[in-house]
Amino acid sequence: ATVSEPAQKCCTEHIQPFLASILEELMGPVSSGFTEVRALFDKEVNEIIQDFQKTNDITKLKENVDQLMNLPFNSVKMEPCYLKVNLLQELLQDLKCRFKIYHIDFVIQRTQNFMQELMENAVYTFEQLFSPSHQADSAKVATNIEKVRLRVLK
Repeated sequence: ATVSEPAQKCCTEHIQPFLASILEELMGPVSSGFTEVRALFDKEVNEIIQDFQKTNDITKLKENVDQLMNLPFNSVKMEPCYLKVNLLQELLQDLKCRFKIYHIDFVIQRTQNFMQELMENAVYTFEQLFSPSHQADSAKVATNIEKVRLRVLK
């Protein structure tokens, strides 16, 4: 009871007025990181479609889908996504001084973990909705991949 009133006053006067602008500032790099994850998934699936249209090879298609399943764990391909979030390091330095925010690396790491999890969910959903082994008509495979890609991106 003794601490409650001064703590509420401090939050109301010194923190709450800045929350909207802080959130907006932080969401820039976070949003661009997640947008990059989406673009990477889209690019990889488009490459699978193009490769299949050239070769019409179901075995190669299965290999490509298997490779897609490893995408969240491919640090080279995921790196551009993670780099977008590294901009938080600079933004959070200012907040660290003003609001005594510590563990900046933890915030960045957790955001990158969520990005990897999002990619895992995207490729898993893609695999569940599109199974190359169930594709009997090779003429419709590219169309089916495209439909699944659009469904996952929604």
